[in-house]
Amino acid sequence: MGNFIEEFIEADLKSGRTDHVLTRIPPEPNGYLHIGHAKSIYINYFMTAKKYGGKCNLRFDDTNPEKEDDEYVSAIIRDAKWLGWEGEIKYASDYFQKTYECAVLLIKKGLAYVDDITPEEMTAKRGTLTTPGIESECRNRPIEENLELFEKMKSGAVADGELCLRAKIDMASPNINMRDPVIYKVLHARHYRQGDKWCIYPLYDFAHPIQDAIEGVTHSLCSIEFENHRPLYEWVTDNIKEFFPFSPIQREFARLNIERTIMSKRYLKKLVDEGLVDGWDDPRMPTLCGLRRRGYTPSSILNFIEAAGVSKADSECAPEMLEASIRAELNISAHRAQAVLNPIKLKIINRDDNWSDVSYEEVLPGLEQPLKREVTISNELFIEADDYSADPPPKYKRLTEGAVIRLKNSYIVKCVGHEGEGKDTTVICEVLDGSNGVDVEGVKAKGVIHWVDAKNCVDIEARIYDYLLLPFDGIHENFADRMNPNSLKIFYGKGEKCLLDASKGTSLQFVRNGYFVRDINSSGLVFNRIVGLKDSYKPKS
Repeated sequence: MGNFIEEFIEADLKSGRTDHVLTRIPPEPNGYLHIGHAKSIYINYFMTAKKYGGKCNLRFDDTNPEKEDDEYVSAIIRDAKWLGWEGEIKYASDYFQKTYECAVLLIKKGLAYVDDITPEEMTAKRGTLTTPGIESECRNRPIEENLELFEKMKSGAVADGELCLRAKIDMASPNINMRDPVIYKVLHARHYRQGDKWCIYPLYDFAHPIQDAIEGVTHSLCSIEFENHRPLYEWVTDNIKEFFPFSPIQREFARLNIERTIMSKRYLKKLVDEGLVDGWDDPRMPTLCGLRRRGYTPSSILNFIEAAGVSKADSECAPEMLEASIRAELNISAHRAQAVLNPIKLKIINRDDNWSDVSYEEVLPGLEQPLKREVTISNELFIEADDYSADPPPKYKRLTEGAVIRLKNSYIVKCVGHEGEGKDTTVICEVLDGSNGVDVEGVKAKGVIHWVDAKNCVDIEARIYDYLLLPFDGIHENFADRMNPNSLKIFYGKGEKCLLDASKGTSLQFVRNGYFVRDINSSGLVFNRIVGLKDSYKPKS
């Protein structure tokens, strides 16, 4: 049994309303795609067009020249293809002439008029949910006068905001969107593709159904905030049948919302413009390029969206649900390596400076043949600073004076003291003979810690990311009041030399520290943490 959109499409195919499926993804090129757009791509392409053997256009809603740019167009195409979309690329601006002709058609049919009302007056006369709107004095202009004024708007003889074109529908409609909405505005702004050819631009609610009709879209699938706009969508398509007899049908689905995640493109742009993040591809951003740089895969994102489900009811997903999706992949595919993020020295005093030993076989889940790599050990190691305590708390199971622990996949050592303080601390240990990867009779290690050979390692930078927003406290609605001051922590650590062979974009499991990816934008050995090792997500029953 499919969801309500699949049932709707299958009913259309069965009834003969259409014998094929053509959908569209209509981003505005005023920012980068984020994970909310990924849901639209999933529904319009993977769940419908691809499933039913149809097509899905990527159509840029570039009707607002003041905010749009080629940079965003290129980024959107790249990110949509990265996610797996394939299809034709279209531009709303290529349809400006036909959209203009549709507006002229409505004027000639007495269904649109030019108004000189100010935005403030229009708002005041729109009415409320319980009171009807007030008709403009311009509503009954003669058709010829409306055609002349609209041509004057198009010719550039009218200043911005001086005149607008409104649909003539019903000022008493219970749906405020139907109370003579503006469908064209005057805007003297250079368009990134059309240049100065146009100084009038259609509004989205008017242009969108016309663009769908031009392309022959069978199912216009959009987010739930457009549900109240559907009557206007249908009004437009019903009244342009002289040009386009076949009418697309609009249906709506709930937006993707994730706790502690900013899903407003406008606010994400503000973060970029104010330098609060390191660009649109900052790994803390929910943009597709940010998620890619963070180490997420297209399949992990799509699996998450599929698991979140398609409905008409708004809800918020736990961010741990997305983390669980990538963690499930990485647990199978990511190579293991040892890295110490906050290092202090460990000195083995019962071995000389020339001592070197140990190699072990790593068995990587999902591989037919075990992956082998040689890991050396010497009398000088690096360990995590918090794996040693001179004054340990109760139940401490790591290094402290007198404690016996195992170095992961290697020897058992006994701590006999330390030298220095803070980052200059050196933990002094003795290694137990015959304990390399095996138990020693009568000796029970208190715990296991990871380590890196100090004589065979590389310097690394590890970036630990948290959510951009603090948890909602029930009071602070504004994003600015919820910004997480600890959303990024940087550590300068030590890693195995094999990290030199990790190409940019390679994902690894740093033992005990999480899953990391080598940063695609950095020249050095910089690793971004994708997700922690522990899965705390529990699906709701």
